[in-house]
Amino acid sequence: MQRVIALLTFFLFGISFHLEAQVPIYQIEVVTCIESLVPDGLGRSRMFTTKLEVNYLDFTSIQTEEKKDRNKSKRSEIRLKNYEETKLLNFYNEGGIRFQNIATNDALITSKINEMLKQDWELFFVGTGVESKMIDREVKKELLKMGLKLLLDDDSSDSKNNDPNGLFMTRYYFRKKVEL
Repeated sequence: MQRVIALLTFFLFGISFHLEAQVPIYQIEVVTCIESLVPDGLGRSRMFTTKLEVNYLDFTSIQTEEKKDRNKSKRSEIRLKNYEETKLLNFYNEGGIRFQNIATNDALITSKINEMLKQDWELFFVGTGVESKMIDREVKKELLKMGLKLLLDDDSSDSKNNDPNGLFMTRYYFRKKVEL
């Protein structure tokens, strides 16, 4: 009986060690696209990636009841100056929504994604967001038809509550297994 227990213990330990050893470690890469929703083509649209490694702890403070120190990092210390920037076209021009610009952006973003996939990156998550309180409700409806979720409940007639600017941001999260 002791022999069976010993073999069973050894077997279970071996399985747990084997499973623990197979937990993959990933390197993460983020591609961010900012597309302008500013009317009349006045905004700027870009796609960004960075290859620099940054340690977030260098700019982090820990808050406790006893310790109420603020993070003293300066913005100029945090701000990266080396990154890859690809120009994208704005959603609008003087004539309104420019569908060719949207198609062009799709082609540029697809090219970047395909290049990442060729380099063995796996696209594992996409996050999107819109920041906009556009004055023209008809423009909002047009963007919704294109699949963009905007805030349609802002019918304020007070121009102080409306923001004619806005952006559509998409973050593409890629991962690649790190071989140890």
